[in-house]
Amino acid sequence: MDKRAASRASGLPEIAGARITIIVPALGAGGTEHVVNLIANHWNSTGCTVTLITLEPSDARPYYHFDPAIAVVRLGVPPRKASKLRSALLVLQRLRRLRSAIRRSQPDFVLSFLTRTNVLTLLATIGLEVPVVISERNNPASQPFGPIWRWLQTSLYPRAFGLVTMTQGALDYFPPNIRRNGWVIANPVDLPLDWQNRRGKRILAAVGRLTHQKGFDLLLDAFSRIADAHPEWRLVIWGEGDERLSLEALRDALGLQKRVDMPGITERPGLWIETADAFVLSSRYEGWGIVLLEAMAAGLPVVSFECDWGPRVMITHQSDGILVPREDVEALAKALDRILGDRALREQLGASAAASAQRYMPDQILTEWDVLVSCVLKQASKMHSQTPDNAG
Repeated sequence: MDKRAASRASGLPEIAGARITIIVPALGAGGTEHVVNLIANHWNSTGCTVTLITLEPSDARPYYHFDPAIAVVRLGVPPRKASKLRSALLVLQRLRRLRSAIRRSQPDFVLSFLTRTNVLTLLATIGLEVPVVISERNNPASQPFGPIWRWLQTSLYPRAFGLVTMTQGALDYFPPNIRRNGWVIANPVDLPLDWQNRRGKRILAAVGRLTHQKGFDLLLDAFSRIADAHPEWRLVIWGEGDERLSLEALRDALGLQKRVDMPGITERPGLWIETADAFVLSSRYEGWGIVLLEAMAAGLPVVSFECDWGPRVMITHQSDGILVPREDVEALAKALDRILGDRALREQLGASAAASAQRYMPDQILTEWDVLVSCVLKQASKMHSQTPDNAG
């Protein structure tokens, strides 16, 4: 049975043979990159022709494994700090290269991820008869964008064929002219198949980019308040980012040099779940929080700030995790104190978390992405057939 026949037999939307171009800033370690990896490999396996376009340097290497049949086009114009004039020139260069790469990929459908890349993609596809779906992967109400990017977002997003968010709250944030074709598709959870349980060393894990958003400064403050009460526990913060030096300085100032490790990015995806005994998410805001879901799927007890979206959707307080008011350091410290000091509670929450995470298994979520592609291609074909001059 060929892939097209298999698709029909399984009851999935007919998308085999579609040419899909996915645009993302980079293919490093991160939640968005992980989702791109999953859907690109999946669509490739169903018979689609998949092209990935990134802004990365030509010698960049992906963190996740992509099927060799997937074409990866690196434009060599990554985001960088520059003067206003230089920044403007770089944007023009990105637009020219991006438009050229999109045209060469001859897509039936373009999918773009993350706000700035969405704006660039919508600019680069002006005049091209191809449906563009954009995806917001963070909390659009909290992202720190300047007025120019906000204006571009407001002006250009209505041009998109559709918008994908991970929660209903994020979709509802946008005005009707932007969310007229809207899809809510949660992040899937995809743990390594070969992960090994090496737990039992009393490790409290946190994972994410070392940025202001992730709130590791708040976590260090909270942990410092309870560290003496739990001398057998260590905090390990996995990730890399611009705030490494300031976070290390804060750790040292709090006297936590021997209690907190910051080893960087894991050698392979998901490695951190092997040694973690509990997990904490200290983000000031989130679009979803895929590492929280990974921790739950791995059967870890979790504590999280109650971000507006994401954690609030995933966790039922006191049932499969503990939620605390956002940016409330004292409440976070008390919740961690409770978790670290109660093994029975950790076991109960971990078991419930693993059961709850089953809602987000890849097969179910990937089917929702298939439905989106099928819907977009059908609507685009219908609209194109109704155009008076299709040759234009």
